[in-house]
Amino acid sequence: MKRILLVLTVSLLLAQVTQARHCWKTLGRCRTTCKDSEVFYLLCNDETKCCVNPKHVPVKTRSLPPTGSLE
Repeated sequence: MKRILLVLTVSLLLAQVTQARHCWKTLGRCRTTCKDSEVFYLLCNDETKCCVNPKHVPVKTRSLPPTGSLE
């Protein structure tokens, strides 16, 4: 009975430690290196990279300068 309790306790502790932290509105994960299918977007609180799927990264649009004058 003590072994079962020990195994259960260790398993629960490992499950808590190995959970990845989320970032960028829960669309990204804090990692030291991003996967090939992810891009680095921000830094997490512990200075690891916030790895996000590229389709979730906002694209910054540039505003175009005015073209000529209206006469």
